[in-house]
Amino acid sequence: MTVDESSGSIRRTGGQNATDRPALPAGLVDLATTTGEEGSMSVEEPYTGDELAEVPSCGEAAVELAVERARDAQEAWAERPADERAAVLERFHDRLLDRQDELLDVVQLETGKARRHAYDEVMSVATTARHYAVRAPGYLESERRRGAFPLLTRADVHHEPKGVVGLIAPWNYPFELVVSDAVPALLAGNAVVCKPAEQTTHVALYAKRLLREAGLPAGVFQVVPGEGSEVGPPLIERVDHVGFTGSTAVGREVAAQAGGHLTSCSLELGGKNPAVVRADADLDRTVRGLVRGCFDNAGQTCIAIERIYVHESIYEEFVRRFAAAARDRRPAATYDFGSELGSLVSAEQLEQVESHVEDARADGATIRAGGRARPDVGPYFYEPTVLTDVEEEMDVCCEETFGPVVSVHPVADDEEAVARANDSEYGLNASVWTEDEERGRELARRIEAGTVNVNESYIAAYASVDAPMGGMKDSGIGRRHGEEGFFKYTESKTVATQRVDAFSEPPIPFGAFTRVMAGVLKVWRRIPGLR
Repeated sequence: MTVDESSGSIRRTGGQNATDRPALPAGLVDLATTTGEEGSMSVEEPYTGDELAEVPSCGEAAVELAVERARDAQEAWAERPADERAAVLERFHDRLLDRQDELLDVVQLETGKARRHAYDEVMSVATTARHYAVRAPGYLESERRRGAFPLLTRADVHHEPKGVVGLIAPWNYPFELVVSDAVPALLAGNAVVCKPAEQTTHVALYAKRLLREAGLPAGVFQVVPGEGSEVGPPLIERVDHVGFTGSTAVGREVAAQAGGHLTSCSLELGGKNPAVVRADADLDRTVRGLVRGCFDNAGQTCIAIERIYVHESIYEEFVRRFAAAARDRRPAATYDFGSELGSLVSAEQLEQVESHVEDARADGATIRAGGRARPDVGPYFYEPTVLTDVEEEMDVCCEETFGPVVSVHPVADDEEAVARANDSEYGLNASVWTEDEERGRELARRIEAGTVNVNESYIAAYASVDAPMGGMKDSGIGRRHGEEGFFKYTESKTVATQRVDAFSEPPIPFGAFTRVMAGVLKVWRRIPGLR
């Protein structure tokens, strides 16, 4: 094992999968915003449990410096024409695709996810960057609105950047959930200060490198690594909008602090996402889709399916096929596209998964597939697990597991399925499986979730980047994607011009004036275009 002096990263020369294990690109840590007086924290390689590298552990001083640099750079960035800002993100789109192999190495090294699931992040960010780069100039055009009095009043609406946007990002999709949120913020004319998850600092720094290489001015995108408790509060205190993706418990703290500063925020939080399988579902297609929807990224996906409600007439057949398909997903610690199941990210995450499964087993649940850790593959690997005979009060049924674990329940009809799907504090994502698409859409409208997919687990909705994505109930506030995901980073300003003196004292007694205006307003209600 040797150390790269320029980056502080470890380059491995022996041990498990040594010939396949890549090295972190040199110089990434130099891109972090620091004061030079920080301590350090260790980043772990999930495939082995060994130290991968050390990164700075920042605090309030570094946050203050990052926000100051971002503010200094933001004004000039916002003054650039929108199509020039879009051109930077278009170049970023192409550069990302040209450098995807190196990015996939960094994502795998820090998250332990299978390479094919790391590639999902490349596709998502490229799609989001292209979408907003094309549409942002149009979004930002000033709009003419109907004035108070036809012909006498003119109203124009302008969309101005918030200023500095703070993004607090998670570890499960560390590239996508940094850049896909940063892209619309940057295109709207904001600067961004990112606090990455402690486990995935290098991914955020690699994103900064790509943005700088695409022509983003220095200072417009800052990365401040460190512990959440040390970096989060001073960041929220200083920025003009906060975006957070993570647990509901931490999301409440973020919202409370942002509210104390009257700072707007958007939060994508936890989910205990249900799937409804009707009696007419194509079982082959449904099993394939739900195996992906439950176990991709080792189940560490906010919108993954963790509860499945199956019509009783096909329940046993579904469970048999679904469990068999789950057992076919074999874990592997490889840095190529051969593996269908990667590692959990940490010992803490493995402990939570094991606790949910063991508690359910002790309370009478039946394990139809999986149910075991796989230390022979890597320290945090866990088999895809299918549970039946799960009661509603069990943790595995009501709390977010965030691992490759799903419970399957029989239901008598659509009404019971929808009721049980909605019997949750969460409302992030859901899916309905049926050959009757119209009925599927009807049921989807009744499920309390921000996105609902028909005959897909989550990709159909999430990849529709022109449509909003976000949570109901305890699953969050605000939306990413679509117009909603762009305008949350702007302030709408109305400029109204009055062409004649229509609001001074009327030329007739005020009582008579009110009667005249009542008649005018009644006429206006009946004239198309003036209502």
